[in-house]
Amino acid sequence: MYSESDIDGAVTAGAITADAAAAFRAHVAASHATPAVDEEHFRLLTGFNDIFVSIALVLLLVAVGQIGMAVTHALGGVAVAAVAWALAEYFTARRRMALPSILLLIAFVGGIAGALIGLIETVAPHIDGREGALAAAGTGLCAAGAAWLHWRRFMVPITVAAGAAALVATAIGLVVAAVPDIKDAVWPLLLIGGLAVFATAMRWDMSDTERKTRRSDVAFWLHLAAAPMIAHSIFQMLGVFRADIGVGMAVVVLALYVAFAGIALAVDRRALLVSGLVYVLAALYALFRSAGAIELGAALTAFVIGSALLSLSAFWQPMRRTVVALLSQPLRHRLPPVQMA
Repeated sequence: MYSESDIDGAVTAGAITADAAAAFRAHVAASHATPAVDEEHFRLLTGFNDIFVSIALVLLLVAVGQIGMAVTHALGGVAVAAVAWALAEYFTARRRMALPSILLLIAFVGGIAGALIGLIETVAPHIDGREGALAAAGTGLCAAGAAWLHWRRFMVPITVAAGAAALVATAIGLVVAAVPDIKDAVWPLLLIGGLAVFATAMRWDMSDTERKTRRSDVAFWLHLAAAPMIAHSIFQMLGVFRADIGVGMAVVVLALYVAFAGIALAVDRRALLVSGLVYVLAALYALFRSAGAIELGAALTAFVIGSALLSLSAFWQPMRRTVVALLSQPLRHRLPPVQMA
């Protein structure tokens, strides 16, 4: 499978012409009876060798981490980060392998963060309160810096999302350090961070509405990072799982999920729908139980949600036309194109 960024890279390298690339995209879109942008492509595998290499990488990095941690926890993180960077020079920079590149990016940024956490635990094992929040913020900032360095060298699309998540952690840590009592209200802070990441994702998306370049791949991962921050924050603030879900709460959850569906259709991204799925499942299950369907509650819930999601997928473009038509003309031009009827 070839991603949009692969095709774009082939055009840049002169392997194919821009006209040939456009014709290829048009052919793929026509064969699927849907615009290319609607497929929401992202590259995860270039072949089965990606899985083979990824298994080997995980085994090696886990072993390196454990060997380093036998000395100190900080050394384990440093060792993982160093080995991940060295391996990325081959598997990412030279081989351009998708899944191994994602794992190596996570290992590098995670290794840097893990090394700092290990160092803090060694120097100040009982750190807490304002100092702990500042330490967490510093760790997040260093992780964001590590992601930036990795992006400058390798430009793996998921890197921007990793850096954005680290910056959200940094911001939350700084706010908690400034106002210690706010630590009990972390969900609103996470919601604000998620909305900021979502806005960043939309900025990348709007710069490539046709989804033909690496910018679209970056936006995909940013949406994937923003969605759980937004969905989990909202539903946790509502207290969905703190007690049995009543009928009123279930209706609110379902209404919010419909709103998520509207946003997903407008921006042509499905991450919000996936992130909120567990909550709508719980809400619908509660509704069936309140209606007396005790034994078949789980089965009926799975049937209704499964059918709804399949219908949404099958009629994505007609539904999207309806939603986008409600938006202002300037906003429509900044969103991915809609398939004409």
